[in-house]
Amino acid sequence: MRTAYSVETVRTAERELMARLPEGALMQRAVAGLAAACADVLGRVYGSRVVLLVGSGDNGGDALYAGARLARRGAGVTAVLLAPERTHAGGLAALRGAGGNTVAGGDGFPGTAQELIRRADLVVDGIVGIGGKGGLRPDAATLAGFAAESRAVVVAVDLPSGVEADTGEVLGPAVRADLTVTFGTHKPGLLIDPAREHAGSVRLVGIGLDLPEPAELEALQHADVAARLPAPGAESDKYRRGVVGIAAGSARYPGAAVLAVSGALRGGAGAVRYVGPAADAVISRFPETLVSDLGPARAGRVQAWVVGPGAGDDASAVAEVLEAEVPVLVDADGLRLADRATVRGRTAPTLLTPHAGEAAALLGVSRESVEGARLASVRELAARYGATVLLKGSTTLVADPGGGAVRVNPTGTAWLATAGSGDVLSGLAGSLLASGLSALDAGSVGAYLHGLAGRFAADGAPVGAHDVAEAVRDAWRDVMG
Repeated sequence: MRTAYSVETVRTAERELMARLPEGALMQRAVAGLAAACADVLGRVYGSRVVLLVGSGDNGGDALYAGARLARRGAGVTAVLLAPERTHAGGLAALRGAGGNTVAGGDGFPGTAQELIRRADLVVDGIVGIGGKGGLRPDAATLAGFAAESRAVVVAVDLPSGVEADTGEVLGPAVRADLTVTFGTHKPGLLIDPAREHAGSVRLVGIGLDLPEPAELEALQHADVAARLPAPGAESDKYRRGVVGIAAGSARYPGAAVLAVSGALRGGAGAVRYVGPAADAVISRFPETLVSDLGPARAGRVQAWVVGPGAGDDASAVAEVLEAEVPVLVDADGLRLADRATVRGRTAPTLLTPHAGEAAALLGVSRESVEGARLASVRELAARYGATVLLKGSTTLVADPGGGAVRVNPTGTAWLATAGSGDVLSGLAGSLLASGLSALDAGSVGAYLHGLAGRFAADGAPVGAHDVAEAVRDAWRDVMG
């Protein structure tokens, strides 16, 4: 499982490790990894042109020491010093000793820097470290703009300068990297949009940090998902495997019910029970579905409910489902119709699955506020509702109400932004709930499979929600393979 830790936790671990190591040893571990990554990007180091964007402090020192290693291998290395009087002394001496050059504010900046960056093969971003706040200052923002306009590969040291390490927010100008080389552990901003978009590919360099549990963020990998997927045993029958109830659809939106059922049928439960006005549409597409017209309370035994997709204004179905003493997933219209006090008062698990617009309505803020602060938003929703929350979007996050690590989904594709895709996810995650997974696991495993299915179904081309549902089996096999 991939994990990410806060700046405070990382700094504490670094201090503890530095106390046991010779002076400078920890920095040189990081620098070795950074220089190796830069060499890999360049391919041929000898004769290449490298520009270092160097701020004050250790982040700039990492860039300078890495530049010195590249210079010793024959690269032409120039450091642009944003704060010459506060530049890392040891790194600067190492670069100059290896034959590297420097330019500073009084050396024709920004024209000289612009020309250097324009001709560079590689730009190393060592402007601001993980403690940077509030976007880049004007001189640094100018350099970031030059780098973005150049043909050079941009490598960020630890974190792209200008993004918020702990939250994933981008509050002003920031570097856009092709590769980020991060040290010791991932930082939340490397996994959460909008900061994630600035990081490019991420390479983790181990430096020997001793990190506590829990992490700030967790990202499941194939092995983690495989370990959580339900599998029938020799004594299984459809009821032992779990029955998921789907209360969805309306006369106006029958397709939402069909798509939710399609996801549920592929989520590992033994049976799907449908309740709602779209029974004919569901049965014609999926004749194996158990259909009832008696309402959720009298539909028959289920181990979990999904309510809300395409429900319109049917508040009665939402209320009935929330009274059930089984896990419940609430999506789409159900989020608007669910009474917060009722959700908080439930004893069985509840999983809410809003997109950014729905989360904004529940929080009473703008959609832009949610999209700009996804981690804070998902935690706030989970706390307010006393429920597990799956916040859908370019970075899907799953948070439990009691705190602990937030799960971030690493799979997916932009092609999943299509009508009905969320209905498929609701059915899939609801089925996992019915088969016995916790709300946190059902949400994060469901999102993982759904994202992987989206990749397989799209394969670089537009995709419909029904295609995603069909591809869930391929995703399941890939995870188990």
